[in-house]
Amino acid sequence: MTAILLPAADGAQSADAAPTVSPTGSTAPSRLPAVPAPSARGWGLILLLGAIWGGSFSLVEIGLRELPPFTLVAHRVFWAALTLWALLAAAGVLDLAPGAPLRRAGLWARWAAMGLLNNAIPFSLIVWGQTEIESGLAAIFNATTALLGVMTAALFLADERLSARKALGALIGVLGVALIVGRDALGGLDPRSLGQFAILGAALSYACASVWGRARLGGVSAPLNALGMLSTSALMMVPLAAAVDGPPNLDLSLETWAAVVALSSIATAGAYLLYFAILRETGAANTMLVTLIVPPIAILLGWLFLGERLGFEAFVGFAVIAFGLGVIDGRPARWLRERTRGD
Repeated sequence: MTAILLPAADGAQSADAAPTVSPTGSTAPSRLPAVPAPSARGWGLILLLGAIWGGSFSLVEIGLRELPPFTLVAHRVFWAALTLWALLAAAGVLDLAPGAPLRRAGLWARWAAMGLLNNAIPFSLIVWGQTEIESGLAAIFNATTALLGVMTAALFLADERLSARKALGALIGVLGVALIVGRDALGGLDPRSLGQFAILGAALSYACASVWGRARLGGVSAPLNALGMLSTSALMMVPLAAAVDGPPNLDLSLETWAAVVALSSIATAGAYLLYFAILRETGAANTMLVTLIVPPIAILLGWLFLGERLGFEAFVGFAVIAFGLGVIDGRPARWLRERTRGD
């Protein structure tokens, strides 16, 4: 598959040569190397992000008891953006001087595209899609983000070539998610279902967002990327929620507000700081592997804290996902070959 390198903006020759922009606004030349399998630290960050997003499902469930879907999404991105503005201001790294990153219209345009691809479109499609199909089937379709991420990154990024190992590992991971969710969910497959197309559209949007972020935002610091993306997505989602759901109701229970605060501050603001750090370190395709980790973690947390039952198929699915991630990483196979030669 031939890679099509997305051009960088604001005078950079390519994403590989994009300048690194620190939170204080200073720049330094940077070149993105060819992307290997994630390091031990990279896998740790991917697992941490998967744990955070896996735990967000219960927070969403609590929030939906009193909030319409689009209003909950608007709360999530609005308060997350506000949290990051406050944190970065307190840290003294918000530079608003002329010429600083936050004063560059071209950078805000790239953040807006990222907010559209990574928040507004997929969040809206998933919310609507889950009104039409079972959540288990939605989880399977969402897990295809890992496979779509591998293919999309290979198409648009010169340093993330498609390999049989990556594609096979991602496909094995998706099958593992299907096993965890169960065969009953697969019984709802219907090629005519618009809800299923909506979730697949969200998965494709996430995959495109990871490619866009690495190609066009790879030289910008993770805090600024998270801040810009969430700020622009909040500007999109707040009017959309008002148009669809009506004026927001702020007279909520303490439990709902606690869920909204945790969802926005930890599962969104904090999670996207991790997301952009992972994206820069491990590449677009590897970042999307988190979608294989989210369902099993969400189900494990439900088993541990909500008393939900785990069947034998779920444990098999966990093992299949682990095997798929091992195939993508490649190190277990190399270790086995070295041990075999040594014997």
